[in-house]
Amino acid sequence: MRQPLIDSASLIPLRRSLLATRVAVRAPTSSLRLLPDFLIIGTQRGGTTSLYQYIAMHPDVAVPIKKEIQYFTLHYGRGESWYRSHFPTALGNSTRRRKLTFEATPYYLLHPHTPTRVAETLPDTRIIVLLRDPVLRAFSHYRHTRERNLEPLSFEAAIEAEPRRLAGIGDRMERDPTLNSRSHQLFSYVTRGIYVDQLRRWMDVFPKDRLLVLRSEDLYRNTSGIYAEVLEFLHLRSLDLGFYPAFTERRSDNPKIPPVAKAHLRELFAPHNARLASLLGRDMAWDG
Repeated sequence: MRQPLIDSASLIPLRRSLLATRVAVRAPTSSLRLLPDFLIIGTQRGGTTSLYQYIAMHPDVAVPIKKEIQYFTLHYGRGESWYRSHFPTALGNSTRRRKLTFEATPYYLLHPHTPTRVAETLPDTRIIVLLRDPVLRAFSHYRHTRERNLEPLSFEAAIEAEPRRLAGIGDRMERDPTLNSRSHQLFSYVTRGIYVDQLRRWMDVFPKDRLLVLRSEDLYRNTSGIYAEVLEFLHLRSLDLGFYPAFTERRSDNPKIPPVAKAHLRELFAPHNARLASLLGRDMAWDG
């Protein structure tokens, strides 16, 4: 008899419960655990999962119990011991070469309080940022939210509704560090693509040599070259994995962004991309 298919969404509560149990079990040893040496902070739908997996394959890297911990955004009130419980112990790492550890939470790039929180907790950390064409990123973000049954609107309607959905949220979050907003996470299709303002917050608290800003398109097209650049930035020994699978779905039959919406977003993002180019000293070449 054919077994019924399991809806992956139905497993989310179970996964969260198992993760919470693992964190609780590891809590007594939190003082022996490492804090991350580097972070991947974004952007969402920009290849962070793939880069996380490639770095995790390096023999001198030890991984946390999950990719996105969200400590500096959603769980900061839980405290540093809770955060440490996600990482490997320092025991056994004191021989010739201590393994580095890290996490990758794309929401860190957008959240207004994350840069200062990271600087206070991890003053010597290194930061990796992947930036994708903001027009295509917005559409990928929309599709991801839609596929999770969290978005009832069409893409055009969702873009139009974003200012209303997010009205005042950014200011309220700035004033109240304890405030979290699900709308800020889910419906920030355009907001997340205004990279220049987000990066400025990080550059205000971290020197430029601690920030590696990469184009997602380069990761897709020249994966081994970008991987080598990342390893050099992290002072990890050179390694060619030989094979770089995509860890997020990029199928050729994906629906295309509606032309009118695409043109509208190109115009909307143009001045912000120009400011970003000025900040970084290079043109990101997102005009296709």
